[in-house]
Amino acid sequence: MPVIGLSCYLEPARWGAWELPAVLIPQWYTDLFQAAGATVVLLPPGQGPDALDRLDGLAMAGGADIDATRYGAEPHATADVPRTTRDASELSLYLRARERDLPVLGICRGLQVMAVAHGGTLTQNLPDVSDLVHRERPGQFVEHEALFMPGTLAAEVYGTDPVIVNSSHHQAVESPGTLLVSGLAPDGTIEACEDPDAAFCLGVQWHPEHPDRRAADLPLVRAFLAACR
Repeated sequence: MPVIGLSCYLEPARWGAWELPAVLIPQWYTDLFQAAGATVVLLPPGQGPDALDRLDGLAMAGGADIDATRYGAEPHATADVPRTTRDASELSLYLRARERDLPVLGICRGLQVMAVAHGGTLTQNLPDVSDLVHRERPGQFVEHEALFMPGTLAAEVYGTDPVIVNSSHHQAVESPGTLLVSGLAPDGTIEACEDPDAAFCLGVQWHPEHPDRRAADLPLVRAFLAACR
């Protein structure tokens, strides 16, 4: 059974008598990987990359916008308050995973972390550049098509016919840096990137952890865990 590290949020939270900053992750993520046969270890913001020396793979979850200064841009007016600790730890975790050639799966923000780590940049507000709706409002999902390039890992998983993916984001990869773009939405928004030199290093812009996506994205999770084994 592969043991994967899963990055987490650091957010204000309330439970019982407490209201404190908390390390947390939606249960959808742990359900996704556990149901596919993985043991999940949570990697809180601030976690050093040495933790990966005892793991079989790295999954990076969605979440708040990456600080634009990380890729040399001024933050857009719509950008989230920076999560500087999380940005730093996920970038260091990702770079260590690549050094060790550990399998990596990036989800939404996770894909964007990958792109920034490879010298890429982000589009900070998609409604400024596209009429295709990728998020009507925070906390809600929409659906649209994605198409994957022949010969890529993404196409190996999903094929080359258009598929429907879900979407809940206002930022996206603008430039992938040294990554290969392997999936696009109809408006040209990057939906998947990968490192073809890695055994498995793939990021997707949509949310396979959503319960409605479990069947459609099971091949993706199985491929990731097979590489982890």
